[in-house]
Amino acid sequence: MNTNAFALRHIGPDENDQNQMLKTIGVESLDQLIYETLPDDIRLKNGLNLDEPMTEYEYLNHVLELSKKNKIFKSYIGLGYHPTIVPAVIQRNVLENPGWYTAYTPYQAEIAQGRLEALLNFQTMVTDLTGMEIANASLLDESTAAAEAMSLLFAVRERDQKKNNVNKFFVSDAILPQTLSLLQTRSTPIGIELVVGNEDDFSFSSEFFGAILQYPGKDGLVSDIKSFIEKANDNQIKVAVAADILSLIKLEAPGKFGADVVVGTTQRFGVPMGYGGPHAAFFATKEAYKRDLPGRIIGVTKDMNGNRALRMALQTREQHIKRDKATSNICTAQVLLAVMAGMYAVYHGPKGLKFIADKVHNTASAVAKALTQLGYKQKNASFFDTIKIDANADNIKKIAERHEVNFYYPNADTVTISINETTSLKDANEIIAIFAENRQKDTITLKQIENANCITEDLQRQSDFLTLAVFNKHHSETELMRYIKMLERKDLSLNHSMIALGSCTMKLNAAAEMLPLSWPNWGSIHPFCPIEQAEGYHIVLKALEEQLTEITGFAGTSLQPNSGAQGEYAGLMVIKAYHESRNDAHRNICLIPSSAHGTNPASAVMAGMKVVVTKSTEEGNIDIDDLREKALEHKDNLSCLMVTYPSTHGVYESAIKDITQIIHDNGGQVYMDGANMNAQVGLTNPGNIGADVCHLNLHKTFAIPHGGGGPGVGPICVAEQLVPFLPGNPIIKTGGDKAITAISAAPFGSSLVCLISYGYIKMLGAEGLTHATKMAILNANYIKERLQGQFDTLYSGERGRAAHEMIVDCRPFKEHGIEVTDIAKRLMDYGFHAPTVSFPVAGTLMIEPTESESKEEMDRFCDAMISIKKEIDSASKDDSNNVLKNAPHTLAMLTADHWNFPYSREMAAYPLDYIQENKFWPTVRRVDDAYGDRNLICTCAPIEEYMEA
Repeated sequence: MNTNAFALRHIGPDENDQNQMLKTIGVESLDQLIYETLPDDIRLKNGLNLDEPMTEYEYLNHVLELSKKNKIFKSYIGLGYHPTIVPAVIQRNVLENPGWYTAYTPYQAEIAQGRLEALLNFQTMVTDLTGMEIANASLLDESTAAAEAMSLLFAVRERDQKKNNVNKFFVSDAILPQTLSLLQTRSTPIGIELVVGNEDDFSFSSEFFGAILQYPGKDGLVSDIKSFIEKANDNQIKVAVAADILSLIKLEAPGKFGADVVVGTTQRFGVPMGYGGPHAAFFATKEAYKRDLPGRIIGVTKDMNGNRALRMALQTREQHIKRDKATSNICTAQVLLAVMAGMYAVYHGPKGLKFIADKVHNTASAVAKALTQLGYKQKNASFFDTIKIDANADNIKKIAERHEVNFYYPNADTVTISINETTSLKDANEIIAIFAENRQKDTITLKQIENANCITEDLQRQSDFLTLAVFNKHHSETELMRYIKMLERKDLSLNHSMIALGSCTMKLNAAAEMLPLSWPNWGSIHPFCPIEQAEGYHIVLKALEEQLTEITGFAGTSLQPNSGAQGEYAGLMVIKAYHESRNDAHRNICLIPSSAHGTNPASAVMAGMKVVVTKSTEEGNIDIDDLREKALEHKDNLSCLMVTYPSTHGVYESAIKDITQIIHDNGGQVYMDGANMNAQVGLTNPGNIGADVCHLNLHKTFAIPHGGGGPGVGPICVAEQLVPFLPGNPIIKTGGDKAITAISAAPFGSSLVCLISYGYIKMLGAEGLTHATKMAILNANYIKERLQGQFDTLYSGERGRAAHEMIVDCRPFKEHGIEVTDIAKRLMDYGFHAPTVSFPVAGTLMIEPTESESKEEMDRFCDAMISIKKEIDSASKDDSNNVLKNAPHTLAMLTADHWNFPYSREMAAYPLDYIQENKFWPTVRRVDDAYGDRNLICTCAPIEEYMEA
């Protein structure tokens, strides 16, 4: 046993377990199983060309040395990213805690009440600070949130505006440059015309349906958004405001002025810059627009006993229900980062946040005053944290960089300085000294920072915020630590048991992969710093691009998309740009199999394409005759096919090469959804099967944790003809020679968590990666065989094998009055999170164990499923008072004086012996989804309720 081998730690079953599992399946060897599972014509002939694997110890030393190549300068660049202080209690108990970072999206509300409460805190924080009525549980970054705001305002135009095709959207020229680039990307495909200009010169013409302002502006000026919004409202023009969240402590909430949407980032609420992400954006709007609100919304409901419970609300807006009619393709949030930002607000409370905001503003004011005394002109009449100085940018830059300081230089004669939470009196004096040196004058030394007010009176904050109890009682580390732990105990994560979610690949997120995320040399780098200061990052990111390019069999990679849905959209926009470059702009038909994930059609519509659905066969494969017929019918306008491989039904379709050839023969490109890449790595690849572009879910196949519903990373890998069109960035050069405009705010997306995937590949190496894929297939087929005779597998390959996941049919149990949801809830009593429920087929469970789960854990899961099957057999359609319909069972139920159920307490709580050792208690009974949607409450309870209690 080579204890240095990372593969030994990552892969669950040992050699002895593997032999037993192969025997159960009925094959002689792992190679035989792979032969019977994977079509031979798509197998790779050669192994992956990757570096030899490192041990965990070697890797951590390697990544430490790389981190030293990053230069940590004092950063005053701003532009939406600021140094911040991550409270150690939050870093240790959330960011570094697998109880938080390995959890899944809270679809199963009863075992996610902790995360849901933390997100409700986040939503409450956002609505309070923005003055809006409803907020979602976060979006990917500020710029994509701004683009979503534009789309929402377009969707909710007045009836006359829609009738007259009013399609102009005004963008203030004070907008962040990366946000402008995103607005350009997202506007054209859906028919919006952007008009960029000075907000003081805007005419409020009836040709405009909406506008967006930056508050404060990119150069720091706090403009009169109050007057602008009033005039816009008078002219039926809806207004979005991109706001700095810390400034909203000092500035009046845009909602108080009549804004329709407020967006921004919560990065400076205790989340490291991390060279661009991940960070939690916020999106707040009016309740009237709740059904057009993108992303997740956490709402209050009640459980079966009428007690308060939380859940994800209004899911009927989303892709898995609405598909191409969805409000957005975004199917995730930045949960882990939203939890951190929410806890930052809980820890500091309103008084603490006011202290931080005052310190930032007073320091900026003091520096501005000193520079004016040195003879410089400070041009912002009203500002919060950013001052704008007339000065020779080149001269200042040389002196500043010698002092290891970064300012922002928007043009040759301007320097902007953004003060942040970490800026000390010593730092302020260093800034002043740099400018004094430039003028060859004696510096002015500040002895203390005095109170100041450089904000226009009309815009100063008057409204209260964060008045609720949760923001006013956890200000000591002891109290916050216990509060975080209390919430953590309500959630079932991978550190408790297997989460066998099909299509979601909930594998091990190894500690060695995660540790560097906390290191300041990775966390403290601004995404727009000079690239020579981020040498360590560029080595990692370039290597990761090359690793992913090799694994997918393609020619180039972009790491910019910061979610799977973003990757889908990016891939389609690259295909669109390719067709346009060939004078084929009319190619806009996107073929999508009926079994595809709902984000596929939603992304296609966002990219300006028309969706044509192709049929599936009874075996779950693409109906090739129907595909060929539709490809031929639309050959003059065919843009692409979106296909998942192995299929969404968990099968390697043997005709995949024929499928891709049909598309190419008719002038289209093939987009492959990388959701099931864990069944391809090292055995086959998208390039080999004939795809032209794929996105990869680094939060699935490549070990980034799901974080309770985010972060995710969704890079795209492309064939040679698409490389020139990979996405760019307006500040840092990236992408191809003919780069499309930005897909996300940061040049390389969520760079910090890319370290995880880099480490995963580095430590497994070619052989380890390939073996992991084989083991994922072995584990899935083992579960399939163990459940044989109890649960029917809906689809399998030509030799009866599953890929890395399988779908079990629960529809026959309706004759006993049992639905698939009942099985999902009963699994909680057995200590398991349910597999994927009713996707892609209603009334089924899709099970994916991944390679990380041991035989012992899979046996526990199978034992639980078989035990539940016996309970189903005993159930009656005529009597719903049974152990399945009443599941999950809480500790309160089990310890109550009265037990009014026709089964024992032991059967409810401890149906199998193993549960005695490691019991997980859901904290609420089954939640009432419909009640929560009918009575939508998306913020915490008011303080009066706590006082009455």
